[in-house]
This record gives sequence, C-alpha cells and structure tokens, in this order.
Amino acid sequence: MKIAFTAKGKEWNSEIDPRFGRTEYFVFYNEDTTEVSSYDNREANNDAHGAGPKTAQKLFELKADVLITGNGPGGNAASVMNKTGITTYVGAGEMTVKEAYDAFSKGELKKA
Repeated sequence: MKIAFTAKGKEWNSEIDPRFGRTEYFVFYNEDTTEVSSYDNREANNDAHGAGPKTAQKLFELKADVLITGNGPGGNAASVMNKTGITTYVGAGEMTVKEAYDAFSKGELKKA
C-alpha cells in the first residue's frame, strides 16, 4: 500500500502540513517496499482556484492508496478523492510524518 502524507518537508521526520491542496510536499511511504519518497507540490500555491482538485488528481496519478493529512480536502477535492478511491485520514496536523504513520498503524486517525 502506498501512503501519501501532506508535509512541510521531504523527510520522514517532516511536520505534517494540515492543508491539502496547497501542501508544500507529499511524503510517500510504500509499505510493501518500505521506500520513502517525496513530491514537491509548491507549484499549487500559484493556482488562484482549483488547487484541491488538481492536487487530488496528482495523488491519483502518483498511485496513492491512502492520504494522511491534518484537516482533509475541501468539498471539490474530496469528491475527486472519492472517485479515485483514495481513502483519507485526518487528525495528524500536529504530528511528524513518522508519528502520523504510527498513529495510522494503531488506528488512531479519523477516516474522513
């Protein structure tokens, strides 16, 4: 399973970015291979409108199965996420990516 985290940096110990559409980065963790990678999403800050749906589409293209974030996607982005089958978990806004993964593994995050 490939898990995407909204993050303020590119590393396993980066802080979770509570925003979705304009998150600075996505950190990916592949549970099958234990590989950690990242995607620079800072270009989304240039979008006046529609950053959320565009970001949701990008997650689909990057083959994420799960999204872990702080506040979750807004209405239009959430609709795209539902259509693509990416499951979203919220409540990780005050954590690092590693802490958010541990909380997810223990079932401590809320499914959006």
